[in-house]
Amino acid sequence: MFYYPFFDSTYIILIPAIIFAFYAQSKVKSTFNKYLRVSTRKGYTGYDVARQILDTNGLQDVPVEQVSGHLTDHYDPRKRTVRLSSDVYRGSSIASVSVAAHEVGHALQHAKGYVPLSIRNSIYPVASFGSSAAWFFIIAGFIFAPALIDIGILLFTAAVLFQVVTLPVEFNASSRAMKLLDSNGFITSDEFSGSQKVLKAAALTYVAAMATAVAQLLRLIILRNRRR
Repeated sequence: MFYYPFFDSTYIILIPAIIFAFYAQSKVKSTFNKYLRVSTRKGYTGYDVARQILDTNGLQDVPVEQVSGHLTDHYDPRKRTVRLSSDVYRGSSIASVSVAAHEVGHALQHAKGYVPLSIRNSIYPVASFGSSAAWFFIIAGFIFAPALIDIGILLFTAAVLFQVVTLPVEFNASSRAMKLLDSNGFITSDEFSGSQKVLKAAALTYVAAMATAVAQLLRLIILRNRRR
C-alpha cells in the first residue's frame, strides 16, 4: 500500500485546484505588472501611502520597511511591521499604492482586534507545524499503522483551517484599502477600477490556496478509507 500517497487515481481531485492555482498566480503577476507601469496622478509612493494611513490612525509606532523580492509585501503581526517590496515601497504606480494600502489594512485589523485575524494568528503555529508534519504521519501510516494516518489528517486539517480563515482576513484588508485610498485622496476616481483589479487578482491566490488545501484533505480522507 506504500504507493498510495504518491500515485493513484485520487490525484484527479487535485487537478481543478492546481489549474486554478496556476491561473491565479498568472493573473496576479500579469495584473500587478500591468498596473505597476501606470503611475497615479497624485504621485504618492507606496511608502507615502502606508506611512500616512498609519499615522492618521494613531499607529506611528508601526514601521514601514523595504524588503527585497517581487510581490513579497506583507504585514508581520509579531513585530507589528509593514514590509513592502522595492517596487511598492518606492513606486508611485496604481499597483504600488494599492498593495501598500492592503498591507496597512492588516495593521489596522491588528490594532482594532479584528477577530478573523486574531484567529488566524493564534492557529498559525499549529497550522505551520501541521502542514509539514502531517506527511510524516500519513506516509508512516501507509507503511506501518493506519492510525497514524488519522493523526496526519488531523494535523493537515489545521493547515486547511488556516487557509479558510485567511480568506475573510484578506478580503477585509482589500476592502479597507479601497476605502482608504479613496477617502485619503491617494487615487483619482478613474484610477479606482485599476486598484480594484490589482487587489481582486491578489485575492484569487488565497482562494486558490484554500481550494488546493481542501482538495488535498478530501483526497487524504479517501485514501485513509481505502486503507482500512
